[in-house]
Amino acid sequence: MASLALGAILAVLASLIIAANTLVAIALLCLILKSGSKGLYFVLNLAVADAMVGFTVVGLAKDELSQPLQPSQVFCVLRMAFVTSSSAASILSLILVACDRHLSVRKPFHYVQLVTGLRVGVRLVVLWLVAGIIGFLPVLTPCFQKISTHKKCSFFEVFHPVYVLTIFCVGFFPALFLFFYLYCDMLKIASVHVQHIRQVEHAGLAGGCPPSRTASDMKAMRTVAVLIGCFTLSWLPFFVTSIVQTVCSECLPYRVIESWLWLLGLCNSLLNPLLYSYWQKDVRLQLSQLAASVKRRILLLLGKGHRFPGRAAKSLPTVSCPQLQN
Repeated sequence: MASLALGAILAVLASLIIAANTLVAIALLCLILKSGSKGLYFVLNLAVADAMVGFTVVGLAKDELSQPLQPSQVFCVLRMAFVTSSSAASILSLILVACDRHLSVRKPFHYVQLVTGLRVGVRLVVLWLVAGIIGFLPVLTPCFQKISTHKKCSFFEVFHPVYVLTIFCVGFFPALFLFFYLYCDMLKIASVHVQHIRQVEHAGLAGGCPPSRTASDMKAMRTVAVLIGCFTLSWLPFFVTSIVQTVCSECLPYRVIESWLWLLGLCNSLLNPLLYSYWQKDVRLQLSQLAASVKRRILLLLGKGHRFPGRAAKSLPTVSCPQLQN
């Protein structure tokens, strides 16, 4: 019964993740075509990575619902490698977004020159290479695999504890520390800008530019702060308990960590598009425009399929009489 409940939750969550990230990705593509902003490519990559997380969860949900026979070791390793690599790509994309916002605050006048199309492309290629190496390292290095006797593909049943400790300690916690460093540095920069504005106002030389600069800094800080908060709340319980489980297999219940705490981490892939569609005004407006456009097309199709008598009567005089006689 618990397996069916988990499978149903995973199926619903995967559908929501795919739908939400697809909509945000379409909105971001429209914004990129309109504005040409290179920084939006990082956010678009985050939506793509989160959508891939949703696709990988579909297979796990199917296993929970159908309860298939014991799969092969190679199949389980490959499936969990795809799950791990897509999750790693999502986390690395969050780091790139935070770094991009930090750069826009630290060097606002050189941001356009620094964030070029070539540099963005190189960073994204490196991101996916690193995510692929992280996820498929057990495939390339069989010593990181563990012979599984479990009926379903499971993270802790497939990967060796050394691999688990390596990716968690070398990957997750440095990423978390980097998040906090970026936010603290942005907070320091914003405080310096506020002090300059107060000095200008005290001298009676206040203009429109300094408050605008501070408002932009606060917007970037708010974005990074929300990303840090959701990332920490979603993934920290799973990573901490997983390390404890790896060191002491009898200390914590295995099923809670493998299923429910990991499920909490997956929710981060759903929160990311919801946060951007709510906090980012441009994304929110673009989504509303897309919704209005879809609504107009649906009404247009319905209008063509169901013509009202009044409209038909108005269109009768436009029909030529000779054609009716023929």
